[in-house]
Amino acid sequence: MSKKDLQQFIFKVSQLNALLDSLERFPNRKAQLEACENHDQVVSLAKGWGFEISKRWGEYSS
Repeated sequence: MSKKDLQQFIFKVSQLNALLDSLERFPNRKAQLEACENHDQVVSLAKGWGFEISKRWGEYSS
């Protein structure tokens, strides 16, 4: 794993952990996540909550 991959991996895990923590503060979010039918809907919903979870750690912007 390159240094850049590791940094991106750590950022992704951090964002996912923060999203999970937010489910405790905002319980209605669980139902919103359950209503999602695919990954893109989850990513969009999370982005609306302020979390960036769309990129996989090995993917880079051009």
